[in-house]
Amino acid sequence: MYNRYSALVLRWLKVPPEPHPPFGDPASLRVFRAGKNYYRLRMFGWGVAELAAFAGIVFWAFVFISAEETARIEKQRRAASTQVVADHRASLAEQAKEAAASLKAAAEAELQAQDQATAKAAKKPVRKRGRIDGWDGFMRVFVELAIRMPPWAFPLIWALKILGLAAYLLQLPLTYAVRRLDYEMRWYVVTDRSLRIRTGVWSVQESTMSFANLQQVEVSQGPLQRLLGLADVTVQSAGGSDGPPGKRGEEDSLHTGHFHAVENAQEIRDLIQHRLRRFRESGLGDPEEVRRAAAMPAPVSMVQPAAETNDADVLAAARELAAEAKALRVALG
Repeated sequence: MYNRYSALVLRWLKVPPEPHPPFGDPASLRVFRAGKNYYRLRMFGWGVAELAAFAGIVFWAFVFISAEETARIEKQRRAASTQVVADHRASLAEQAKEAAASLKAAAEAELQAQDQATAKAAKKPVRKRGRIDGWDGFMRVFVELAIRMPPWAFPLIWALKILGLAAYLLQLPLTYAVRRLDYEMRWYVVTDRSLRIRTGVWSVQESTMSFANLQQVEVSQGPLQRLLGLADVTVQSAGGSDGPPGKRGEEDSLHTGHFHAVENAQEIRDLIQHRLRRFRESGLGDPEEVRRAAAMPAPVSMVQPAAETNDADVLAAARELAAEAKALRVALG
């Protein structure tokens, strides 16, 4: 099931399943991949992000449901209070007289009660009523907004919530496939003359570096990578800066390749250094250096024997031939 779906995603995103091998002997081809723990770490991050999004959806659904129900009850209570006031408006005068008499009697009773409570008040501290905030205040704001909303507002909000939930469910398989393919589509290919690195699914990045221009190979490992048994191998070609990887500019990315989150970083470094050493010991070297050596005339004395002159010509011809052969290899690569 996943293989069919991943093939469909790759075809939809127009991503080639495998990179073409770089220039070099096909028998020397070595392919390296990112470590399994890197895949587990990526999927763990994806799972945490999706759970957080789902929790947010559930939380706001609960808030809207509670606010809607509380607003409906509050509207009914306020409507009932208004109706009671309207029904008893005619008897307000009589009720006012009765209320005045009741207030007078209550005032006398209250004066007596105050005299009795004065002594007790001195012994007991007065407690101040604190304001209601936190979750109650948060919900009160939404309830007041819900009371003032027009009748068509809540159906619209429910429609938006359903659309949001549907979008969340639809993106789950797509983001899962992209996150997994981002791990599976990391290719680190090395031959006896060059290397090729390809990463990415949404944005595919592919870089090829020839051993003729390679200058530095280094291994770096952070605390989390040490815990997971992973490391990074960084290769740098001519033209890049010599500073640490974190302080290099964006222009240096064209001269830098990263074997990110591999389990056999030491093996990759030793392999590149071994093949780089063999490449340079083959006598071809850097083509630019060969051209300089071929263009530079050999020092000769004022008077040379014929044998020494012939040796110098043969050496110059050999250098030119080596430079042309190296330039042809680089052009074909």
